Amino acid sequence: MPKLAIVATIATAPGKRDEYLKHLRAHGERCRATEPGTLGFEILVPHDQPDSIMLYELYASSEAFDAHWNGPSIQQLRKEGEGLFVSLKATRCDLVE
Repeated sequence: MPKLAIVATIATAPGKRDEYLKHLRAHGERCRATEPGTLGFEILVPHDQPDSIMLYELYASSEAFDAHWNGPSIQQLRKEGEGLFVSLKATRCDLVE
């Protein structure tokens, strides 16, 4: 079964990227510590887009991603990030090894 990678772009409310990043970093740490199928969770900040965040996430399988997407950590992030988050665009990719 191929590993699943997610490449995502998050738009934050204007001027709220740093505040949202605080919650997103904590979420990434929780995921790596408590979700065995979460193999990687990297946060990137574009130089020329002050209200954008990019993510590169790696999961052991589609099922591992589904567990992540429906898990308690992301529920906490959604609650903490309320009003800071505008949109999410994500692309699912198979990892070529």
